[in-house]
Amino acid sequence: MRSAGFDFARAASLLTDAASRAGAAIMAHFHTKAEVELKGDLSPVTRADRDADAIILEALQRLAPEIPVVSEEAHGPTSTPLGDRFFLVDPLDGTKEFIQRRSDFTVNIALIEDGRPRFGLVYAPARALLAVTIAEGEAVGAELPPNAGGADLHRLERRKLSARAGNPDGLTALVSLSHLDPETEGFLAKLKIAARSGAGSSVKFLAIAQGEADVYPRFGPTMEWDTAAGQAVLEAAGGRVVTVTGEPLRYGKTEQGLRNPSFIAWGRRV
Repeated sequence: MRSAGFDFARAASLLTDAASRAGAAIMAHFHTKAEVELKGDLSPVTRADRDADAIILEALQRLAPEIPVVSEEAHGPTSTPLGDRFFLVDPLDGTKEFIQRRSDFTVNIALIEDGRPRFGLVYAPARALLAVTIAEGEAVGAELPPNAGGADLHRLERRKLSARAGNPDGLTALVSLSHLDPETEGFLAKLKIAARSGAGSSVKFLAIAQGEADVYPRFGPTMEWDTAAGQAVLEAAGGRVVTVTGEPLRYGKTEQGLRNPSFIAWGRRV
């Protein structure tokens, strides 16, 4: 497996430091009036997105300058083949939530190898919540307040993330606040749902990875940088992310402009 040659420990340490600094840059704009622009696809972008992006790209250059990086803000969708190894970055996933002064926005960093997310870091700065893969098949969570001076992963109190096996007689479902649609409602109607809640960004993946929820269906549009880091963390915690036909959600789909198909995120198999 190619990821055997990837230094998970060094990546987790260096990128935790970068995420803390990127989170501080984001939060510096959080309590001020966001300078919102519209990109070509009419999605919003702010100065916070760009400030965080610059910090993360510099860290990835130090970590692995030989690995290409695809960032939502620096590059956007591409039709150029990416090869079998590249980073995917969303410096501010949940820009709409950020603009609305909600806390469910994240920094997403993932390494893709042979179409699968192998390394992932998700950081919710407004919640001081970090989740990162530290080895193949192992992810940890930690409390991490944003800090412009950075952070040392080894000084944080870490806990192993483990998805739960949901009770089929009463699952906890998560849905997107911004993209709840009839397809999602139809899917959930086929399950026994005991509770449901809405959230934005990759925090939904984290809730399942932490054993707080069981299923997150997404039938609305997403891009690869929206999901790769969350999928890597969730799968390292024992969960899975599959298409509606049951195939693993894959990456590097340049022929689709890096757009994802509909997918379902699950906890552990019952």
